[in-house]
Amino acid sequence: MPADLILGSASPRRLALLAQIGVAPARVVAPDVDETPLKAERPRDYVLRVAQAKAIAVPRADGEVVLAADTSIAVGSRILGKPADEADLAKMLRLLSGRRHHCLSAVVVVDGAGTVRTRLSDTMVAFKPLTAAEIAGYVASGEGMGKAGGYAIQGRAEAFVRRIDGSYSGVVGLPLFETRALLVTAGVILG
Repeated sequence: MPADLILGSASPRRLALLAQIGVAPARVVAPDVDETPLKAERPRDYVLRVAQAKAIAVPRADGEVVLAADTSIAVGSRILGKPADEADLAKMLRLLSGRRHHCLSAVVVVDGAGTVRTRLSDTMVAFKPLTAAEIAGYVASGEGMGKAGGYAIQGRAEAFVRRIDGSYSGVVGLPLFETRALLVTAGVILG
């Protein structure tokens, strides 16, 4: 019998992505974790640290499995989290305009015995050059608020993407290849 899964996330996108691989969590818990980057923290280290902190913050009973994730956008060594306001969102879009960036998605599973396992998805995304009108229109849509890097690839921002090299689901917020592998190892999905 598969282990009970707790999704440590408030994201409806992560819940929908899990459904795509036939997984329905027994519970959904939104962990309260400080997502502020540490001084000089590298983007890869940041997403792994935050995802692990989220997974560990979720209370679980013996035998239950916790899945948590974190997604961030990196332009060089600069971490772009969720925009603070519309001005911050417009600034992020100007930075991403016409250039490539990394979308890093860390997945962490705490299995029934308490063993912590992690996987990292690194997807290269290239944006077309954005006009001032495109940026203003996207900001006005409100879609980018609450999203890492200020955009949702599964929405209007997909029209800005010239190329993607890696995991589309990772850019949405939960890389399914890595997630499935961790859930098989944890006994949530039977192999």
